[in-house]
Amino acid sequence: MFSKEEYQLRRDTLKLKISEGIILFPGNTDVPYNYRSNTFHFRQDSCFSYFFGLNEPDLGAVVDIEENREIIFGDNIGIEDIIWMGFLPSIEERAEKVGVSECQPSGNLWLYVESALKRGRKVHFLPPYRENVKLRLSKVLSIDYDQVSQAASVSLIKAVVEMRSVKSEKEIIEMENMVNVARQMHITAMRMARPGALERDIAGVIEGISLSSGNGVSFPVILSMNGETLHNHSHHQFLEKGRLMLVDAGSESETLYASDITRTTPVGGKFSSKQQDVYNIVLAANMNTIVNTSPNIQYKEIHLQAAKIIASGLKDLGLMKGNMEEAVAAGAHALFFPHGLGHMLGMDVHDMEGLGENYVGYDDTVQRSDQFGLAYLRFAKKPKPGFVLTDEPGIYFIPALIDLWRSEKKFTEFLNYDKIEEYKGFGGIRIEDDILVTATGCRVLGEPIPKTTEEIEQIMQ
Repeated sequence: MFSKEEYQLRRDTLKLKISEGIILFPGNTDVPYNYRSNTFHFRQDSCFSYFFGLNEPDLGAVVDIEENREIIFGDNIGIEDIIWMGFLPSIEERAEKVGVSECQPSGNLWLYVESALKRGRKVHFLPPYRENVKLRLSKVLSIDYDQVSQAASVSLIKAVVEMRSVKSEKEIIEMENMVNVARQMHITAMRMARPGALERDIAGVIEGISLSSGNGVSFPVILSMNGETLHNHSHHQFLEKGRLMLVDAGSESETLYASDITRTTPVGGKFSSKQQDVYNIVLAANMNTIVNTSPNIQYKEIHLQAAKIIASGLKDLGLMKGNMEEAVAAGAHALFFPHGLGHMLGMDVHDMEGLGENYVGYDDTVQRSDQFGLAYLRFAKKPKPGFVLTDEPGIYFIPALIDLWRSEKKFTEFLNYDKIEEYKGFGGIRIEDDILVTATGCRVLGEPIPKTTEEIEQIMQ
């Protein structure tokens, strides 16, 4: 938790951006795992935590613009709660820690909203992602359940995105600490990547590192020899010598700030020449991003630079042919690089994605493409100093996609399908760092994590 002055400043700033009405922040509740008292690990709503700093369940809050009131809604616990879960300070004591002086019972939250609506006041809320909140909003607003998200306040979304996008020094420290936890996770995974090891064992160990250092992982660990599956959460395989193990994993702080790092490791400790050739293409794209990212250039252009580096490298290996500028413009490279270069990072690993990706990553200067691959670019506009982005180019050999495009005779002027067939079973390579945009460029957050083939092989020894 930050100082109460920090949270007061955030709320005061927000009030200047929203001219009227009340702003509703429903906190999260415990979610049952398989029966009511056996719950998933609790995770507070990011925006509630950003403005009110309390990461316990069953809380809500309202900021009333005209009446200049800030209210936290919650209940004090009883003896049974203390017996099972331990002592918790009163709701008034907790509210005081974040600079809020007014508290009401949790049951009054929706009564307050209903009262505001009856008086014809504007109720601002963010797009809900929990079903209980959507159902309650549907009932209170008297609108169809499927229309709730569309009824969210655009002015509030834009205000929150503007505020949360630029990270303060305190936020950057939190994120940098989590990058350093991720460093320990990835180095441990590299050292465990021996033939015969079970993917699940490695995934469990590195998740344990994250659990011992903060709030757990920032997203479910992606760890697999089948790295061509971009979000592969299956950990059932025994590692085989000569294969590649892709690990995409990060950690989350107690204040909910995330890291997101990917490394690709040769099982057995040595890259083959074929693997090294492909790896170094991805590394060149990753390093180009670090060199060229700045407030002066759209991240879409950095993405396209990465795509051209990947396409040119694959042409050198005989997998692509023709003019690579034209190939990238047409989208032929997306057979191997079918996702965006990166995304915003903060309290959410895809920061504020729930508020609408186009509000976060796009603006009036750049519109989302509908081209396969480029359409998945989550962040395209010019970043500002204080933005934290991921830099994660990759090359993947996806058999189903290769077969589909070949059957459709797609981009035959750019793709050498006979040569590509030789790479089926290769897997995938992704290299990901977290970068902070500065006034003149960017810097990689955290202590260096082994990234070159030489560094990774040395660690694995």
